[in-house]
Amino acid sequence: MASRLADSVFLFTGPRQNSARTRKIASHYSPGMKREVMFQKKIKRQNYVLPVKRAAITRAVAVPVAPLPSSADSAEYRKGLSESYGFEKIGEPLPEDVRLKDIIESLPKEVFEINDVKAWKSVLVSVASCALSLIMIAKAPWYLLPLAWAWTGTAITGFFVIGHDCAHKSFSRNKLVEDIVGTLAFMPLIYPYEPWRFKHDQHHAKTNMLKEDTAWHPVWKEEFDSDPLLRKAIVYGYGPFRPWMSIAHWLMWHFDVKKFRPNEVKRVKISLACVFAFMFIGWPLIIYKAGIIGWVKFWLMPWLGYHFWMSTFTMVHHTAPHIPFKSSEEWNAAQAQLNGTVHCAYPKWIEILCHHINVHIPHHISPRIPSYNLHAAHKSLQENWGKYLNEASWNWRLMKTIMTICHVYSKEENYVAFDRLNPEDSYPITFLRKVMPDFA
Repeated sequence: MASRLADSVFLFTGPRQNSARTRKIASHYSPGMKREVMFQKKIKRQNYVLPVKRAAITRAVAVPVAPLPSSADSAEYRKGLSESYGFEKIGEPLPEDVRLKDIIESLPKEVFEINDVKAWKSVLVSVASCALSLIMIAKAPWYLLPLAWAWTGTAITGFFVIGHDCAHKSFSRNKLVEDIVGTLAFMPLIYPYEPWRFKHDQHHAKTNMLKEDTAWHPVWKEEFDSDPLLRKAIVYGYGPFRPWMSIAHWLMWHFDVKKFRPNEVKRVKISLACVFAFMFIGWPLIIYKAGIIGWVKFWLMPWLGYHFWMSTFTMVHHTAPHIPFKSSEEWNAAQAQLNGTVHCAYPKWIEILCHHINVHIPHHISPRIPSYNLHAAHKSLQENWGKYLNEASWNWRLMKTIMTICHVYSKEENYVAFDRLNPEDSYPITFLRKVMPDFA
């Protein structure tokens, strides 16, 4: 069962089945839904044609979501969608004739330059913030432990980003140094460096490609319909537990040697040995010094905090009702990397501890840009390609949109919410829609 769930949630290798394009308007709307419906009515009065059909009224379901129609060229239309989805700006569709190479060549050369001082400064920031974290956990009274864990989970996410730069060859000019630093940075997270690197390279090469992207896909309809128990597990996974679904992805993609090419297996096994060494040496030492409760306090809870950011960053960067996943035949590299990636600003302390990985569009234009140069690269993209960018600042409406709408794959609509297809098994989604704040 666990294998089937993980396969359905992350692999989605079954044949594509598009959902019927039915429209069911909810009898009770959340504030975000009301904005969407009001906005659509306003556009209709101005003679824009929207792909919205009337249907029989049924009980609480999600707002119909369609890809940007021909009126997407209208700044007013995109502005309305932005407000409805929690974005600051939704970009125009990128012309088909724009190549990824054209965008890369528009960036200043200095954003690709590796600066050893800045690279090792990022290591110092992560080491110091994690040391402070351990002191906070050790000294904090029980009622302040959640704050200490939140800080620590964010701080150790910085280690992941350092290893992430090493994997992209943007940390050092010395490959051996990058392999050592990347492996060490990933070890406390129980993340095998080389397996992750191989699969992450595929994510960059095939971003938002339906079957080939190794990050998060929409759910396939045939998986959703296949088994009642599996359907309920998927609904919970893509609903209330979505901010921790990277744990399932971590388990599925990085520990099975059979998922890698023969020439990759040796390096995969070395990384696995390093991770298991930390588990079999580091964990017993923590338990010996602080007991099982100490292991929970000093490792497990911060690790869950790290996975919150791992999941949140990933879904916000590439998931929105207007951003499509496409088949390999329809996929366009420039559109996927520029139009299909989201820039999301977070509070300054989060950006510093996580080394600005949230500045994600330039990272997908070229992974060779070091993390400390991402802001400069993004500024260049704003100057040269600004009208095509999707930009947001983290807010509850953005999260609510992703967690209650972006579910099952549809070629016509990009996503269909679970409760439009099966309201009976989608209580977690309707519950989230009621209780999640709608602030933007």
